[in-house]
Amino acid sequence: MNIKVAPSVLSADFWHLGEDIEEVLSSGADYIHFDVMDGSFVPNISFGIPVLKCVRRHTEAFLDVHLMIDRPVRYVDAFADTGADLLTFHIESDEYENIVKAIERAKERGIKTGIALKPKTPAEAAFSFAEIADMILCMTVEPGFGNQAFMEDMLP
Repeated sequence: MNIKVAPSVLSADFWHLGEDIEEVLSSGADYIHFDVMDGSFVPNISFGIPVLKCVRRHTEAFLDVHLMIDRPVRYVDAFADTGADLLTFHIESDEYENIVKAIERAKERGIKTGIALKPKTPAEAAFSFAEIADMILCMTVEPGFGNQAFMEDMLP
């Protein structure tokens, strides 16, 4: 098993975003995780392409971008242009064929890919993506909200 530590920028103080990123990287974080929310797939809005572009200009750190957005295939190239190293797509965010297209396009751009599952989505739903995605993320909180309690029942 390959374990990586990827603190989420969602919990940062945005006034001091650069300092917070430097602090977690100097503390040994492997990745910087961006929870991108669109207000449609999930009820909240976080940040997007301009913030990621700015961060990339100032760090070579591995940028892990979790797209909690509706129909993410529409934005693969835009997020690739930000310098994302990993794009994770929710299987619930679009039709199967479009999630496959998003994965294929990201890989064409040299980006690693992940598949995310909401807590109520059966793990079996990810099986058809296991051969084409680099990672499967089983959410242990409901997507769209920060500072939630860990859902113990998600461990199995």
